Amino acid sequence: MNRKIFLSIVFSFSIFCAFSQNETNTAGVVYLTKSDFLQKIANYQTNPEKFIYLGDKPCIIDFYADWCMPCRHVAPILEELSKEYTGKIYIYKINVDKEKELSALFGISNIPAILFIPQTGTPQMAVGQYPKSVYVEAINNFLLKN
Repeated sequence: MNRKIFLSIVFSFSIFCAFSQNETNTAGVVYLTKSDFLQKIANYQTNPEKFIYLGDKPCIIDFYADWCMPCRHVAPILEELSKEYTGKIYIYKINVDKEKELSALFGISNIPAILFIPQTGTPQMAVGQYPKSVYVEAINNFLLKN
């Protein structure tokens, strides 16, 4: 009897873990490395002359650093937005201390630097810390064009 209960608990836990992993893949901020960027955003090595967005939805990229206090204030806002706009946009983060090549590519000298990339068209950069309403307006009017 104890063995059946134990196996039932293990089975339930494994299903819960699998479901939880799928949840985090569909919602939430995703941290990018250079190789992720080349696959999901733009392959600047293949197309150095022109930015060609590879994603299937508009996205936001937050260039940040762990030590940056304004970046820490922006982080929970972007996390909220990732849940509110699940399935409509992607929200990514790039650590400028770990991904120096990507930071240099976009001329990042001040952080937080937020790159808004529409499905088609030219990406736009905003530098600094803003309230949530500014990000919502940019998402609705620039990325989703509502």
